[in-house]
Amino acid sequence: MPTRKQVLSEIAPTGVIRAAVNMSNAALVRWDHHAGALVGPNARIGRKIAEQLDCGLSLIQHGSAADILAAADRGEWDIAFIASDPSRADLFSFSPPYMSVKATYLVPEASSFRTVGDVDIEGVQVASARSAAYTKQLERILEKATVSHTDSPAAAVHLLVSSQCEVAAGLTEFLVQISERTSGFRLVEGAFSKIPQTIAVQRRSIHASAFFTDFIRRLNGTAAADRDLAGDGEEDLE
Repeated sequence: MPTRKQVLSEIAPTGVIRAAVNMSNAALVRWDHHAGALVGPNARIGRKIAEQLDCGLSLIQHGSAADILAAADRGEWDIAFIASDPSRADLFSFSPPYMSVKATYLVPEASSFRTVGDVDIEGVQVASARSAAYTKQLERILEKATVSHTDSPAAAVHLLVSSQCEVAAGLTEFLVQISERTSGFRLVEGAFSKIPQTIAVQRRSIHASAFFTDFIRRLNGTAAADRDLAGDGEEDLE
């Protein structure tokens, strides 16, 4: 295993880890007004990392996975909580998954679509964020419906709300929030994708990559033990 000094030299040379988080997924991280702080799995895991490495932590908020990837080119983060993406393996190293999130569809209340399987019909346009991991899976599974790419999950919803498409794809938690504050829309039943969530570092950070592989395996082992003790059969953290 790499030493603490080796890991910190790669991801916290100033003594503070800058951790990018995606604020479009409330299942992973969200702002708690009562606590006055970010809460959720990303925030908890980030603090565990900082505690184990005995260093500072700065959670850098981004509006989407695309924003996080763009910020990587500018050197604005040291680690990122993002979905594993084999197509970017030449740029980043991804840890084992610490949990998975689901993606589904948002449709107008009057839509005839009831389940995820109903959507795949000739002529149906599904709006989906271009850089999202679930969009790539969507393109593989849809045989008749077509994907309309947008710059962000919010833009996909905008196309739906403005009647420029029949369906908007997105992470379940995000779409639940949209349906709660936008009347006339609902989620279909089921999910078309389950996306593994990981911690990414720059490919050159070989010591940090080894550290996070071990860290997540131990974290998952602890979570599994806690579920066994509690009699909880859920597969994911949180």
